This record gives sequence, C-alpha cells and structure tokens, in this order.
Amino acid sequence: MLTVQNGQCGMCAHFGEEHPQERQIVQIHQKHVAPEDFVDECGHPQHAALHLKVTAISGCDAFEPADNGAAR
Repeated sequence: MLTVQNGQCGMCAHFGEEHPQERQIVQIHQKHVAPEDFVDECGHPQHAALHLKVTAISGCDAFEPADNGAAR
C-alpha cells in the first residue's frame, strides 16, 4: 500500500470522478492509502480529452481537493 499525500491524484476531486462512490475510490479518499497497482482515469476538464490514466500518487498543478468521502 502507498500513502497518498494531499496534492496527489488520490486526494483530488477528479480522481475517480466518473465513479466517485466506488468502494476503492472512497477508501483512498478517506484513508489516504492506495494499492500500488491501482490506476484510474483523471477526470479534470483540462485533461479529459487525453484520457490520462494515473496512480493515486501521481500529481499535477490542477489538483482540487476531494471531499474525503464525507458526502458519500
């Protein structure tokens, strides 16, 4: 398991944006840990056309904090 820090994709609102209630996404947002091999698509509007696949510890300058599962 990898520890996911604030500013990394796993803590971004756009990580798993297409399926925010998926168990794995909710757990990453809440517990700040992710499997080393977990990859998901970046849903940020600036990147959507690229269909980027990122790990939870990837990052970019367009980071927007997730709500940490509070409303899930």
